[in-house]
Amino acid sequence: MSRIGNLPITIPAKVTVKQSGQNVEVSGPKGSLQIEIDPAIKMEILENQIILKRKNEQKKVKSLHGLSRSLLNNMILGVTEGFSKDLELLGVGFRAQVNGDKLILTIGYSHPVEIQAPTDIVFEVSDNTKIKVSGIDKQLVGQVAANIKKVRPPDVYKGKGIRYVGEYIRKKVGKSAKVGATGAVSAK
Repeated sequence: MSRIGNLPITIPAKVTVKQSGQNVEVSGPKGSLQIEIDPAIKMEILENQIILKRKNEQKKVKSLHGLSRSLLNNMILGVTEGFSKDLELLGVGFRAQVNGDKLILTIGYSHPVEIQAPTDIVFEVSDNTKIKVSGIDKQLVGQVAANIKKVRPPDVYKGKGIRYVGEYIRKKVGKSAKVGATGAVSAK
């Protein structure tokens, strides 16, 4: 029994949910999102709740039951509150700025890196080192934040690079030099 899939989804007053076959459209104050639910999942809209039921007890269908419920819940949260991911730049001279819908990163390369914002994604920069990626689609916000981080991942020796706010980077110990009896420096 899918514990997540069986939970009903409450529809807030500002949100409208339209179903046509397996296509579902969720509209709210921040925008609208669409999804196509698998045919093995049956969706019912009762008053201000959405209830998902599965047509059989196969293992794949059970996993789709919880997945479909989570996706629909995230759509409703997205059109009412929105989602955001925070990143930070660590390194001497590393900075970011927003120019229209482009994010321009100066992160130690010979050229600035420009990242174009997809539709419904907004970049905000504060203190030249803090980047906030926000939008209504949770998957798209996470993917854009991961793509920004991939431009300059954190270095495991110094910790420089782009990382999520609050992310812990385990640093490696660098090489150490050992002075021998002759006074020559030898690597360990």
